[in-house]
Amino acid sequence: QVSAALREGRVSPTELCQRCLSLIKSTKFLNAYISVAEETALKQAEESEKRYRRGQPLGVLDGIPVAVKDNFNTAGIETTCASNMLKGYISPYNATVVQKLLDQGAVLLGKTNLDEFAMGSGSTDGVFGPVRNPWSYSRQYKEKSVPKCHCEDKEPSWVITGGSSGGSAAAVSAFTCFAALGSDTGGSTRNPAALCGLVGLKPTYGLISRHGLIPLVNSMDVPGILTRCVDDAAVVLGSLAGHDPKDSTTVQDNFKPFEVPNVTDLSKFSIGIPKEYHAPGLSSEILALWSKAADLFKNAGAKVIEVSLPHTPYSIVCYHVLCTAEVASNMARFDGLQYGHRAAASQSTESMYAATRREGFSQVVRGRILSGNYFLLKQNYENYFIKAQKVRRLIAQDFVKVFRSGVDVLLTPTTLRDAMPYKEFIQEDNRTRSAQDDILTQAANIAGLPAINVPAALSERGLPVGLQFIGCSFQEKQLLTIAKWFEKQVKFPVIQLEEMEKHDHGVFQHQKSAYFS
Repeated sequence: QVSAALREGRVSPTELCQRCLSLIKSTKFLNAYISVAEETALKQAEESEKRYRRGQPLGVLDGIPVAVKDNFNTAGIETTCASNMLKGYISPYNATVVQKLLDQGAVLLGKTNLDEFAMGSGSTDGVFGPVRNPWSYSRQYKEKSVPKCHCEDKEPSWVITGGSSGGSAAAVSAFTCFAALGSDTGGSTRNPAALCGLVGLKPTYGLISRHGLIPLVNSMDVPGILTRCVDDAAVVLGSLAGHDPKDSTTVQDNFKPFEVPNVTDLSKFSIGIPKEYHAPGLSSEILALWSKAADLFKNAGAKVIEVSLPHTPYSIVCYHVLCTAEVASNMARFDGLQYGHRAAASQSTESMYAATRREGFSQVVRGRILSGNYFLLKQNYENYFIKAQKVRRLIAQDFVKVFRSGVDVLLTPTTLRDAMPYKEFIQEDNRTRSAQDDILTQAANIAGLPAINVPAALSERGLPVGLQFIGCSFQEKQLLTIAKWFEKQVKFPVIQLEEMEKHDHGVFQHQKSAYFS
């Protein structure tokens, strides 16, 4: 819609960029952005405006404001991974996905907040502080949840965004941009999408280049896409997907961008309901929603069958071993010699290494490095790392068997519950929270499959809850087709940011145009 508005001249790229930048300023309290590239963004918008005047836009994304998670390298803009280790680091090159967005004329507004080095599920553990969920300030949440507070501190109990791509999710949810990139290693795009009422797409491993994405777990990391609808996710996917000579794990075949068709007849589709996803801790509310969604497909003519993925319960333990092992390997590059933070200790090279890593990494990151190195010790390698790889193969084979049996897409919950209040979330440590929150999303990463969160309803507390669709490898078109049909049926409500208006002193009043609906 906004692309059409740009083409028809109802709004200019510069005007659109300025509106988004003013919204970023007025929603600063959400802590969604680490850095805002105002000057660069306005220059990019001006260039886009010139192309529109000439009648030569580069594509659908030309002039569209976007944001990027701060673990993607961006030339000329600081890339920190929300860590002291990389504070002040400016990359000499753009990540492939960032370059592709810029080549399509997208306007890069800034870099979004995250858990340090993307290790977490709440976007609460970065050095720049936690990200607040825009739904904490919505009329829906306020009316259903916030108690009448008579104390001096009248601020309601705000809820988390999920993570680790919480900054990107908050940025899209609060209307400060139209799409954002996250990364997804164990659910880090789908989890915040579910808690912020967005579409969150994790493509098939190898469909989108990881070049320039600072690695967490090389064998599972995938750039993720956060948008407000399924069609938008397809547009961004079409711009990003395809082979990259700089990433040997990308697929060699050419990728053809596609429009997501509108289907009415679901009789050709088979939807699988994996019984193992009825996980401990799954709220009765989400269980009921999951069941209601299955009935929706059944009533529309789709074949809905219960399936089994017997090795799913082992995925979190398997993931913990493989994740920490790869983290230990990846974090070795941060030694204070080539880039990033360097400690003042000068007694010896070893003492400088130790001091640099102690000062640069948080306890969460150091804990994962320690675990990973333990699993990789010569005496432990066979018992932990090799065993975890074997379990990973079994988990992947479970999915292969189910899809070979005729199932097109799996329908599961995305999260165990709606967004948790920040004060409640931090009662548990990072590792415990990550293990709980990744349980429903993480198996798709182990198997390298495409998966998407679609916002499905508001909880009793007035907060978003989503459902997840998992598809066959490289079958994004089929996955998005089913997701789009579901999105149309549920008609998820638009966030009503009443509380935000108070914070932004009226600026938000001017944003309630068609472009932000």
